[in-house]
Amino acid sequence: MEFSINSGAPQAGRNDCVVAGVFEPSRLSAAATLLDRAAKGHLVGVVRRGDMTGKSGTTLLLRNVPGIAAERVMLVGLGRAPDFREKQYREAVAAAVRALNATGAQEATLHLTELAVGRRDAAWKVAHAVTVARESSYRFTRMKSKSDAAEPALHRLILKVDRAAARRAAAGLEQGLAVAHGMSLARDLGNLPPNVCTPSYLASEARGLAKRYRMKVTVLERADMEKLGMHTLLSVAQGSAEPPMFITLEHRGGPKSMKPVVIVGKGITFDTGGISLKPSAEMDEMKFDMCGAASVLGTMKAVGEMGLPLNVVGVIPTTENMPGGRATRPGDIVKSLSGQTVEILNTDAEGRLILCDALTYVERYQPAAVIDIATLTGACVIALGHVASGLFANDDALAREVTSAADISHDRVWHMPLWDDYQEQLKSNFADFANIGGRPAGAVTAACFLARFTKKLKWAHLDIAGTAWKSGKEKGATGRPVPLLTQFLLNRVKRG
Repeated sequence: MEFSINSGAPQAGRNDCVVAGVFEPSRLSAAATLLDRAAKGHLVGVVRRGDMTGKSGTTLLLRNVPGIAAERVMLVGLGRAPDFREKQYREAVAAAVRALNATGAQEATLHLTELAVGRRDAAWKVAHAVTVARESSYRFTRMKSKSDAAEPALHRLILKVDRAAARRAAAGLEQGLAVAHGMSLARDLGNLPPNVCTPSYLASEARGLAKRYRMKVTVLERADMEKLGMHTLLSVAQGSAEPPMFITLEHRGGPKSMKPVVIVGKGITFDTGGISLKPSAEMDEMKFDMCGAASVLGTMKAVGEMGLPLNVVGVIPTTENMPGGRATRPGDIVKSLSGQTVEILNTDAEGRLILCDALTYVERYQPAAVIDIATLTGACVIALGHVASGLFANDDALAREVTSAADISHDRVWHMPLWDDYQEQLKSNFADFANIGGRPAGAVTAACFLARFTKKLKWAHLDIAGTAWKSGKEKGATGRPVPLLTQFLLNRVKRG
């Protein structure tokens, strides 16, 4: 889908469809009012008859409206004006795009971007319109011999803004496209089957991004990791025939003296649980256990596309977690890259084992900040559902930065505790500590495990187990938290 920015009267545009909003109860927005004047009260008549009440998420398509140059007029319900905020705006854009794709309209003009959305400026409204439109039109059909899903009809969306805001809107368009492209990559990687999206495949994708955006890529293989002493990571890989990989992707957009931001993504391309085997029901969804890695690659794509004047390093420890004769057993003790020993009580708590070596490894970059992203615990899903990712941090200022980026991007997080009190649950009689702390506060103790490897870092951890993918009829990767991570980096650029 292509996007452009324009200013001008809604009634004058000659294209397939013009889109304007209606507030509840039956109150025309400013753009809809202009359309109604040109149509000599036609739209007012429609809402008075009750055909469009303005209920949030509803749409009404009108054809051949008198006085309107466009072939169609689409009215979109916005809900009550006092309640119209970021969530309602995004829902209205999504509803409009879904309805447009069902009409056969190839080009449309969207006047929803002219609406007041709290204190959000034109750049924010345009950026979010782009990401929501692309998200609503996303289809994953590449593995089907013949797609049973109709291709989106909409090819071009014109976003209307006030003439005075055109420059800011253009910046929002650039950002929105970069985030949308990054999200699409992350979703594609997550949706690929595990026999295709292997650790080697992720390494190939990283090499492709490096070539396209002139980044530096390094791929460590098993022998390299053994030489370094990444034994917790390698313990997870022991049961798999697929070779593990340790991928670093470096964007050097800032001066050499600038400390980089490092983002680390969990890349378990399929998680059986290992010897601590998962139940068979819904095990197919464990292909999504590499969505942390996918979000790193998606974010690096957005960074490269925008050419951010920032140093950013993406790090991906990746392997399968499989049972087998060589697989790690419950009770095994392994030595991490940090020198600390870990008693593995549950082989299905594998994400923290690959991440801890990665977190030790990134110390060599002397980073300004480190954020890891992982589908780490079912406990986080129980705590927060599928709305917010769990945020843990050992630095309050960094936590506030992440929370601010989450608010702007509408990619929500909730700050969870990381108190030393929980460390007691990780005690082991035989090693420095265990890899699990029991059922209580499972998401917290997983973060506390990682915290033992971040004492030299300003570090935040995002548990995305509840937000990285959807189940059921809409099964598929979401692309989160690419919007959050990209916004975090953009905020760092603005801060200077």
